Amino acid sequence: MAGTASGGGSGGPRYLPVAEHGLIGDLRSVALTGTDGTIDWYCCPAFDAPSVFASILDAERGGAFRLSAAGPAKTKQFYFPDTNVLITRFFTEDGVGEVQDFMPVRGERAEAERHRLIRRVVCVRGSVVFRAHVAPRFDFGARPHTLRMEDGVAVFASAGLTLALTATVPLEPDGPDARAEFKLAEGESAVFALDQVGGDVAPRRCPRTEAEEEFQATVAYWRRWLSQSRYRGRWREMVHRSALTLKLLTYAPTGAIVAAPTTSLPERPGGERNWDYRYVWVRDAAFCVYALLRLGFSGEAEAFMDFVTRHVSPGDSRASGPLQIMYGIDGRTDLTERELPQLEGHQGSAPVRVGNAAAEQLQLDIYGALLDSIYLYDRWARPISSAQWDDVCALVDWVCAHWDQPDEGIWETRGGRRNYLYSRLMCWVAIERGIRIAVRRGLPADLLRWQEARDAVYRRIHSRGWSAKRQAFVQYEGGEVLDAAVLMMPLTKFIAPTDPKWLSTLDALTEELVSDSLVYRYDPQASPDGLRGDEGTFSICSFWYVEAMVHAGRVDEARLAFEKMLTYANHLGLYAEEIGHTGDQQGNFPQAFTHLALISAAFHLDRALG
Repeated sequence: MAGTASGGGSGGPRYLPVAEHGLIGDLRSVALTGTDGTIDWYCCPAFDAPSVFASILDAERGGAFRLSAAGPAKTKQFYFPDTNVLITRFFTEDGVGEVQDFMPVRGERAEAERHRLIRRVVCVRGSVVFRAHVAPRFDFGARPHTLRMEDGVAVFASAGLTLALTATVPLEPDGPDARAEFKLAEGESAVFALDQVGGDVAPRRCPRTEAEEEFQATVAYWRRWLSQSRYRGRWREMVHRSALTLKLLTYAPTGAIVAAPTTSLPERPGGERNWDYRYVWVRDAAFCVYALLRLGFSGEAEAFMDFVTRHVSPGDSRASGPLQIMYGIDGRTDLTERELPQLEGHQGSAPVRVGNAAAEQLQLDIYGALLDSIYLYDRWARPISSAQWDDVCALVDWVCAHWDQPDEGIWETRGGRRNYLYSRLMCWVAIERGIRIAVRRGLPADLLRWQEARDAVYRRIHSRGWSAKRQAFVQYEGGEVLDAAVLMMPLTKFIAPTDPKWLSTLDALTEELVSDSLVYRYDPQASPDGLRGDEGTFSICSFWYVEAMVHAGRVDEARLAFEKMLTYANHLGLYAEEIGHTGDQQGNFPQAFTHLALISAAFHLDRALG
């Protein structure tokens, strides 16, 4: 897939739209490269580390690695087929050149600690003059650094982190930055490599031959990984791009899966709905396990289960219950939220935040998400161990005792707790999946208590979550507000997809929350969430809508809605969290939740179409 953007060189806008980016990574961190050739987001050495390049959040103070044709150029960007190697092409009057961006995926610890980022520049037609400007700004632009040149290598040193830039063309100092300008003729190439150095990792050049070897090895790694996929359906390219994206969002050392690799990209330009998503949401990661298992990637599911076993202890005692809704990629629980006043925010959207105060919220639905993924893992991948079963029992016992209380809900509202239907639904899922595992495997459990609790939740949802006035299931008990989260009711097998009460709900959602196949999660005016401003449609809800219509037998409508949703992807097949009124991507990018929902919707739609 390819997209176009005008204005190579320095004449472009201060901020590229969020969608004008591609993603590369090494299963420890990622970088975002714009269609203008600029890396304007990169955290080293991990997803949740302070940024080195963050011009996506502040065009002047954030730092960037610019590499583009020196003069006017049209650009196109695409992924090398079936990989996470990103290619940005520059079309000038004198020739065509391209920048190949990738991060080698290393198994050996010493080289993995280098976190090498390679930018290989190739002239494919005529001749092209390129210009590079490397301007790191450490710790979100708050920490100063020095530049020293050592035998042509630019070493950027700050307190706590040192990066070395090597190149096959001459580098020149420019204050604390480094520059290069060079001309390539057809068939010629140049290589830039940025490494984390220090300790046992010394600066090391990356000659053209090594860059070619690394390119081939990285291509082979991604293609070998993707070859495990069992998906052979109609939307193979989009499904596989989603799978590759989910893999990029996994943190190899621990098996963690982050919700998104960025922080504070606004849900609405100029608004305050700017959050840090570089953590492990139990809900998001558990749903990722489901999507990857669907495609045959059991290794990632096993790695996440190991993360859960190591870092999630049902014996923990906290106000939010035995589970925290999110964890650091290393399993830590302290995710204190703070604002970064030195950064203006994407397109002036302040505040920029790191950490996430929602970690302290009570969100009962996470128990259902986690236990559903454990059930699927136990069924499709590997039977859970006796110790893991003890943990499952502890979680189910806790849900049985605590499901009947208000919480902040799936959307992490900051307007107070309510008795959300979705939270009740997923508590039912948690208990029901525990019962399924126990019965299927003959494992010991307090089945009588679990069944009584499961049935109580079921009756509560039908008695208090149903609005006779709206003829629909509603957002919270006693209310009249609709919420797209209830689309999960048939998907979790709580209600038959052709039940009259459900079909009436689906019709109500279609009338009130759906716009050209795009689905709003709820109306913040009707259900205040404690934040100012409106928001776009939620892409995960749009894919849930497709899947719900498939199960309801409305397959033609579902297919049209799905095809429409595909047109809202960016030029690489990537999605942010939301889609704005004009079709623009909004929120952190790319978002795991959206891509896992795309995989599930495609799977079920394919099966329905036969």
